[in-house]
Amino acid sequence: QVQLVESGGGLVQDGGSLRLSCAASGRTFNSYAMGWFRQAPGKEREIVSAISWSGSITYYADSVKGRFTISRDNAKNTVYLQMNSLKPEDTAIYYCAASSRFPYGSRWYEYNYWGQGTQVTVSS
Repeated sequence: QVQLVESGGGLVQDGGSLRLSCAASGRTFNSYAMGWFRQAPGKEREIVSAISWSGSITYYADSVKGRFTISRDNAKNTVYLQMNSLKPEDTAIYYCAASSRFPYGSRWYEYNYWGQGTQVTVSS
């Protein structure tokens, strides 16, 4: 079992920044790839970014490429999502998730464990 707890969400203005954190506990964190997903009201959950267990391979959705940065600190059992130049369309609940896929999962069903989510709201 892996328990995931997200933090760092909040309300920010258009163009602002936030850093999300996801703290993991339980089984060996560094054996899992990690992903960040988001779900806006009335929309499907979509992958935003993912990172391999070592941190050497990353993925970004086209909509966030160049604005968001994913990273992980295996010594602290934590994965981060730095979000810059935020836009109103980034408003959603953001979830972190752990996957046993290599180098990472691309779909929500490839993730074994999920956090409870953190709300990000970007005002125009």
